[in-house]
Amino acid sequence: MAAAIEHKAYARIGLLGNPSDVYNGATISLSTANFSATVKLEPSDDLVISPHRLHDLVNFQSLDHLVNRIGNEGYYGGVRLLMAICKVFRNYCKDNGIDLHERNFTLSYDTNIPRQTGLSGSSAIVCAALSCLLNFYEVRHLIKVEVRPGLILDAEKELGIVAGLQDRVAQVYGGLVFMDFSKEHMDKFGHGVYVPMDISVLPPLYLIYAENPSDSGKVHSTVRQRWLDGDEFIRSSMNEVANLALEGRKALMDKDYTTLATLMNQNFDIRRSMFGDEALGALNLEMVEIARVVGAASKFTGSGGAVVVFCPDGPSQVKDLEEACHKAGFIFEPVEVIPSRLNDSDLKTMTST
Repeated sequence: MAAAIEHKAYARIGLLGNPSDVYNGATISLSTANFSATVKLEPSDDLVISPHRLHDLVNFQSLDHLVNRIGNEGYYGGVRLLMAICKVFRNYCKDNGIDLHERNFTLSYDTNIPRQTGLSGSSAIVCAALSCLLNFYEVRHLIKVEVRPGLILDAEKELGIVAGLQDRVAQVYGGLVFMDFSKEHMDKFGHGVYVPMDISVLPPLYLIYAENPSDSGKVHSTVRQRWLDGDEFIRSSMNEVANLALEGRKALMDKDYTTLATLMNQNFDIRRSMFGDEALGALNLEMVEIARVVGAASKFTGSGGAVVVFCPDGPSQVKDLEEACHKAGFIFEPVEVIPSRLNDSDLKTMTST
């Protein structure tokens, strides 16, 4: 029997430009080792998708236990995600003339990425599963790195998950990545331009999140439709947000952290003007404000539930913010950035940019 295959994918933090990735914009994102999802593929006689003992729980101690579990974990675990990526992967290979052997496997997963924190927990499971499939079928060299985030997104679309490519790009590439989703390039190639950056250009960053966050999936609601309808304010605001990523790339390369702090705050302010306080939620606003009160720069990591923070004044400011977070009941921790995870086989598939 062949050996088991195991892959990890890490939580994603949107540093600048989000949510313009959904609107042909540009972003800078990074992968963080603070949280991850792991998928294990073991050869087996039948093809089996193993439910997680906690996240796919179907046995309960009581009716109250069932209701409380749904309140904390939602209705859906990771089984549907694993099934969806298997379907998308198989169809992509079939459509592109990539032959797959007929051996079977068992997929299982685990994750410690907090739910509803805008840290891309669902896509991390799908990303790790795709990596397992690429190795098991020995087709990693046949599927371009740039294409893989789209496969992950397609799997999530199968399940009605509304999102952009940013998260999936960050998790496929690892490290720090600048992404340009211009319509011209997307229409021509089916993916954006993804440029890995050296993680050494980043200053120390911090994460603030709540143990019981609001649902990040609700935040995109009316803005998407207004953008599709050609709303001038939304269109121009999204362009502004995308430009922040362009400016941020230069600021990082120059290690101009004063400008970075300004851009992070502007990113959130523009988002707030588009979505409104009611859509963003009181808890999410409180996390941003608690950082700003001590003079730190802050913005959502994704669509809400967690905030990424930069403290330009250094350790004393970090200490003040940590104390304020603890007093308010928020979790505060330093961000550990993961370097690029692409291997030689992956790099050979990449389009030169």
